[in-house]
Amino acid sequence: MSNGPKRSFITGIDLTTRAQAERSEEKARSIFAEPDPPLPSATVSNLPDKLREAVESIGWKELMPVQQKAIPYLLNGQDLIVQSQTGSGKTGAFLLPLFNLLDENQKGAQALVLSPTRELARQIHEEFEVLCAAHSFTSVVIYGGVKYEPQIKALKAGVQVIIGTPGRVLDHIQQGRLILDDLRMMVFDEADEMLSMGFYPDMLKLKRYLPPKRQSCMFSATIPRRVRYLSRQFLNNPGFLSLSTGNVSVDAIEHRYYRVEKMAKDRVLARLIEMENPESAIIFANTKRDVEYLGQFLKNYGFDADILSGDLSQKAREKVMQKIRDGKLRFLVATDVAARGIDISDLSHVIMYDLPQDHEYYVHRAGRTARAGKTGTALVLISIEEQRALLAIGQRYSIPMTQHDVPGDDDVAQRVTDRLTVVLESTFRDLSNLEKERMQRFLPLVGNLADEEPELLAMLLDDLYHETLHKRPVSGQGGRNDDNREEGRGQDRGGGSRSRR
Repeated sequence: MSNGPKRSFITGIDLTTRAQAERSEEKARSIFAEPDPPLPSATVSNLPDKLREAVESIGWKELMPVQQKAIPYLLNGQDLIVQSQTGSGKTGAFLLPLFNLLDENQKGAQALVLSPTRELARQIHEEFEVLCAAHSFTSVVIYGGVKYEPQIKALKAGVQVIIGTPGRVLDHIQQGRLILDDLRMMVFDEADEMLSMGFYPDMLKLKRYLPPKRQSCMFSATIPRRVRYLSRQFLNNPGFLSLSTGNVSVDAIEHRYYRVEKMAKDRVLARLIEMENPESAIIFANTKRDVEYLGQFLKNYGFDADILSGDLSQKAREKVMQKIRDGKLRFLVATDVAARGIDISDLSHVIMYDLPQDHEYYVHRAGRTARAGKTGTALVLISIEEQRALLAIGQRYSIPMTQHDVPGDDDVAQRVTDRLTVVLESTFRDLSNLEKERMQRFLPLVGNLADEEPELLAMLLDDLYHETLHKRPVSGQGGRNDDNREEGRGQDRGGGSRSRR
């Protein structure tokens, strides 16, 4: 894993940059949106006793802005959608209200927190345990890719808070080891990431086991249309709280840049796409030569990509344009000139492989995401020599630019492992008894290969990953209906292509 700054997942913020985040949130407070009627902000002094004890036990002097605004609505029993920037303290905002909701004398599952990755689930669980120092609440973290026995033992003993990934949680439910009849609170953390990783069909299945009377909330740095759709499925007339709305260039778009060696830019681009898993994106390059190279590079890597450049024939250009209009193209690589006049309303990301030579074009490029009230992300790859120019663009147009570390190979490996584990466990749950019986004949071979030739297994897993998570483009038209989603899953086992949080 890359060595980044120390992070607290209670506040959700790098401890070394807390002051910077507070200044950013302070600016956002003047333009945030909140439910009607609005409720007074929470402070440490006016929190209920159990929440205040938890806060004071870890030495907090004050709450982060998202905690100040979200906690009163959750304590009021409302369903809530919360949009707030990464590193703003969302984790603490949904963990603290649980202390006022849980019954320490009741052993059954009373709160369920779903997260997109094993790592995040584990971190949330660790921070909940820290907050629990003054209380006797019980909890367990549940995720795939590990043995069942410790999780089964914890569930049999009775736990009040379940934190985990949807696939393994659903598995325990379907096996009768986890009963949600007494559930009081359900939390979706990083909801947009969960959808981009293909959890939605599992979550629809999980919905059948949820009690109708419960409180639910959803937290995410971005709230695109697919997240709104999810909210209608799981939340009851939710309020919407946002600390990152208003000025499109500043608040609806997250601007991130990565310092990259020129010879490594293509590989870094692939890593970023793997980590971000964009719903859809335009990738801008300054020259036709780079556009053509990147288009072929991404296709060879397994991504659904096409190009627009000045050298394309009219017929080829129309073919690409039709794919865009039909929502059947995930990544478009283009120059500024070739992309003129193209209006794609549901772009989640704009990626600038090159810093535009005309700095005014930065605003035009970034503005292609976060259309029609949505949010988006602009990523820029720059050399160390270009950093001053990029920061000057930010200063000129009042755009906050944040530098991020390039994800390492270990980071990418962990992310794709999480995604593929979801696919494998989900597919296994859908097998018939006959299919599971037939599968047993290959278990000795799997054991032998794992010991003697693991590369052969890795080859099969890589092929499965690209077939299921890369090749089928994600619709830019707000997602498919439920029947199509289930049909797509059935095609997986038959060898058809399927993508995807």
